[in-house]
Amino acid sequence: MVGTTVALTTAGVLVCLVTAMLPGPKAEAGAGVAAPPAATRAGVAPAAPTSPAPPASGSPAAETPAPATATAVGTTSAAPQPSAKATPPAASNPEPSPGRIQPGTTYKGVATAYAAADGNGACLFGPSDDLMIAAMNTTDYESSRACGAYVRVRAANGASITVRITNECPLPCAPGQLDLSEQAFAKLADLKAGRVPITWTLLSPRTSDTLSLRYKTGSSPHWCGIQVIDHRNPVARLEVRTGKGWQRLPRTDYNYFLSVDGSGCGGAIRITDIYGEQLTVDGTALLPNVAQPTRVQFAAH
Repeated sequence: MVGTTVALTTAGVLVCLVTAMLPGPKAEAGAGVAAPPAATRAGVAPAAPTSPAPPASGSPAAETPAPATATAVGTTSAAPQPSAKATPPAASNPEPSPGRIQPGTTYKGVATAYAAADGNGACLFGPSDDLMIAAMNTTDYESSRACGAYVRVRAANGASITVRITNECPLPCAPGQLDLSEQAFAKLADLKAGRVPITWTLLSPRTSDTLSLRYKTGSSPHWCGIQVIDHRNPVARLEVRTGKGWQRLPRTDYNYFLSVDGSGCGGAIRITDIYGEQLTVDGTALLPNVAQPTRVQFAAH
């Protein structure tokens, strides 16, 4: 009995010794503090997922959404005239873009007079039989944004006239100043007066005219300039349709919208007035220096 007890005791001691000698888990440096991912250390943002590079393409096209309620006054034109239609609805209306001259605002300035000759001017509309026209001061001309605008001019004596902006009056013409044709000035005051104080406001007149489009001399499929003529309301922007969507063209101070690489030349054109109305004209032939009627017009306001 005693021998058995001694044997069991000896076996237990041996087991304990073996267990104590086995290697345990090693403690890691900084245990209990999780190290941040390498991508976020030292204030570096996580890297974006890698994706294949897009295929190379031509010059990017600036795309703009179509308006929700674009209404064209008139009907779709038939050949050989370019057709015109309202742009299909989209999610929202385009924002109005009045520039410096805003509807419903009365401006103060002075009227002066100049010899308008055949009526042509910086807007390059060409000769005009109607010489009730004016040159806008450079500030309000705003790099030709005022071209084609109709304004009601009132003098202190109560006389009033309506003129169309066809020209630019450079410095020292001050903001608010209108340089009227002599024919227009004479309806407000004697030409000998030289300068008279006036107020003026933007108009959206009734008219039987429809707007036309004209390509600049020298236009081709590789470069073109596009002009809008006889529009009721000032034009805010012009876009051409390309394979990538609608591309907005920059406007020059001589009132042409330029496509310097030929994008959209001879194709569909979308025109927006300062009230946000858009008209789309299809099938405009690439004919330099030819006014092409569209049979459409912006709505009156």
